[in-house]
Amino acid sequence: MSELKYAAAYIRVSDHRQEEYSPASQLKQIREFAKKNGYIVPDEFVYQDDGISAKTVTKRPQFNNMIATAKEKTPPFEAILVWKFSRFARNQEESIVYKSLLKKNGVDVISVSEPIMEGPFGGLIERIIEFFDEFYLIRLSGEVRRGMTEKVERGEPICAPAFGYRIENKQYYPSDDAPIVRDVFESYLNGEPMRRIAQRLGSLGVRTRFGNPPDHRWIDYMLNNPVYIGKIRWCPDGRAASRRDYHNEKNMITDGKHEPIIDVELWNAVQKKIADTKLRYGKFQRTQQPVQFMLKGLVRCSSCGSTLVAVTDKKTLRLQCHSYSRGTCHVSHSVTAQMINEAVIKTLENCISTNNFDLEIKSNYVSKNGTDYEKLIADAKKKLHRVREAYMNGIDTIEEYTEAKKSITAEIERIKKERLEEASKSDTRIMNFAERVQEVYSFITNDSNTEQSKNEALRTIISRIVYNKADKSVSVHFYA
Repeated sequence: MSELKYAAAYIRVSDHRQEEYSPASQLKQIREFAKKNGYIVPDEFVYQDDGISAKTVTKRPQFNNMIATAKEKTPPFEAILVWKFSRFARNQEESIVYKSLLKKNGVDVISVSEPIMEGPFGGLIERIIEFFDEFYLIRLSGEVRRGMTEKVERGEPICAPAFGYRIENKQYYPSDDAPIVRDVFESYLNGEPMRRIAQRLGSLGVRTRFGNPPDHRWIDYMLNNPVYIGKIRWCPDGRAASRRDYHNEKNMITDGKHEPIIDVELWNAVQKKIADTKLRYGKFQRTQQPVQFMLKGLVRCSSCGSTLVAVTDKKTLRLQCHSYSRGTCHVSHSVTAQMINEAVIKTLENCISTNNFDLEIKSNYVSKNGTDYEKLIADAKKKLHRVREAYMNGIDTIEEYTEAKKSITAEIERIKKERLEEASKSDTRIMNFAERVQEVYSFITNDSNTEQSKNEALRTIISRIVYNKADKSVSVHFYA
């Protein structure tokens, strides 16, 4: 059977208006290049990020999936084909890092429209192309920022409308939700807490622009948004908005051309109340490190499934449902950390004495010797798919395809048989697991160990702990 040459395709469009760079256009050119150069690009190896900049890889999920696949011990493809190197990355530093990483694993990055000669001179040309790509991105970013600054100075919208407004002909107009905005401002000024306002609106069916029920952070953002008094606020570096730094010195606030929903008198009264609240409650001046406790991140609310978090810095550490604190869960699960700790320790004692555990055995069970049977089966099925593609593309004969299919099918059956034999050893596994639980129990009941180290130990055996406020019950779920 002839050796197959597989490649992945990476496609990226940073702006949906870039029709000449459309995903279909990029893929068409990549497939034409692959056909001429002896590569097969299976559909499963086509990775596409839409509407995403190449400035950094952190927000490109398909890019990261592709890199993770290419980093496997035996990568399923030996090249990544892109329309232009700029589709791979416009940040030269990241481009060099990822290309070097891929190169070490035998995977090349090839631009189908920018042929590079072999040898060191070719590498130099590639670096020059990357330099100009990054320079273009920096220049473009500066031009965009300058254009947005000019629009803000003219009082024109530069982003999606805030709740209570709609946009028409590039202008904000009060929407049918405008009365809700007025209600929020008046209710807060009259003493209704943000969380309670969020709960009330959520129960009435009010939803955010993204379709989520309101929470206290959404209310807080609304109460601090000057758009409601006819202003436009923008920070040129973009950081103040993401950090909710409403009073950052870099913020630009100009008079907008839209109709205000809130009058200035109500706005000023609300801002004064917000400032007074921050001075009254010490939590707004916290500087200490986050509280560490044994069950951090493990305890869940029985009503909504959210994590119970520390909500006080007083001597008695209490936990509360995170979503309840934000106003999206309507059932309080306030409980002392000590009560939960004691309940979990007692549960561990009972499980050890009875040898009875509520095990959560994952479907992709990994055996004690490290064998991931589900992954082996999935890899074998991919091989089967590839040999079929090779036959359909005329690379292999029917005889070669039949022989390969028979061999791979037999391999899949062998793996399934081994998996079944491993699963039949469940009794032994539970005995071994009981020993692990005993070790963790001894560790967490030792007062000389830190809260963080106890938490790390518990995470090796416990998937989650569910606290039910109604009957004050605690259920512990273990990993197998």
